[in-house]
Amino acid sequence: MIWYPYEQMKTMSPPYKIIHAEGVYLYTKDKKLIDSISSWWSVIHGYQHPVLNQAIQTQLAKFAHVMLGSLTHEPIEKLADKLQNWLPGDLDYCFFSDSGSVAVEVALKMALQYYTNQNDTNRTMILALENAYHGDTFKTMEVGDDDDYHFICNAYGKSKSVIHIPTQIEALENAFAKYHTKLNCLIVEPLLQAAGGFRMYDISFLKRARELCNQYGVLLIFDEVATGFGRTGNRFVADCVLPDILVLGKALTGGYIGHAVTVANHKVYQGFYDDDSSHALMHGPTFMGNALACSVALQSITLFEQQNYMSKIWEIETILHREMDSFSDPRIKEIRILGACICIEVYHADILKGYQQFAYEHGVFSRPFLKYLYAMVPYIIEEHELVTILHTMKAWFQQT
Repeated sequence: MIWYPYEQMKTMSPPYKIIHAEGVYLYTKDKKLIDSISSWWSVIHGYQHPVLNQAIQTQLAKFAHVMLGSLTHEPIEKLADKLQNWLPGDLDYCFFSDSGSVAVEVALKMALQYYTNQNDTNRTMILALENAYHGDTFKTMEVGDDDDYHFICNAYGKSKSVIHIPTQIEALENAFAKYHTKLNCLIVEPLLQAAGGFRMYDISFLKRARELCNQYGVLLIFDEVATGFGRTGNRFVADCVLPDILVLGKALTGGYIGHAVTVANHKVYQGFYDDDSSHALMHGPTFMGNALACSVALQSITLFEQQNYMSKIWEIETILHREMDSFSDPRIKEIRILGACICIEVYHADILKGYQQFAYEHGVFSRPFLKYLYAMVPYIIEEHELVTILHTMKAWFQQT
């Protein structure tokens, strides 16, 4: 029996069975659905893209996977080179893993060991944001701040090594003033806290964070698993404010295969590069650098570049504003738009009860959670398809 994610198995509704997917559409036996959430924000090129399909097939004819321990292969070498040249600043050193959550774990491990390698054992604390979500493994839950996901951590009590602050510059400055000698890193989802409720904040917070990290010798980590590859209207937020460590996943492979990467700058890498073997990063996911994933990731990046996806994203944002800026309802607390993301936050979760089935009947797949009705669409979406999603959202409020 399948144990489904984020569901109470005793009371969950039967899932929709998908028999085919192509473009922005998911197909059940009797419905054609526009996927409004890109399979958890990853399928940016849509389904069954011929270029990505071919990348998988070409590599599969050679081999699907070999371990990265004592072995290497052309797809991972090409992907690492591409990321080194494509990413901003000196984010040059790629440590691959098999999921975003694990990639964040690697980043946190890097930050702690960076200082212990220098015999600085005092920097054991992490500064993180309120309403943060960084994954469901244990350390990522610890730096997260969302009881709806991570209530299990309450069994261990509040972490003494993690400080959570709101996205306010005064709170940021106060935290550095109080804890800077103990901090090894500040970790953020830049500009958009997705799973934490699609909260959006100003880039001035990140600019001040970079200044304070420089001033006090603290590493800055950007978790761009959800925000990377254009979702915020920036190619990467790291293009605007440069972190020391960048985490990418989800759209890295166009949503085809689980894969992620933790990218370190020169300073962090040099903290491990030593004759002393104990200073090595002792981490190694079995499927890191999977050849199929690397091959499809390379082609995904090529599509992003060659087809000018940033212009597609800006067009999506323009349509979102055109259709939604004038819309209101007394049950809606706020409508937030950033890049290719829209969130309608309502006052009570019961207001959205039944919306998923309502959307299904209108030809849209949606998965609202808690008080948040949102869309994060594939970038290849046509205007009429995006408008259908938005009109379905509005129709839910207009029907009563």
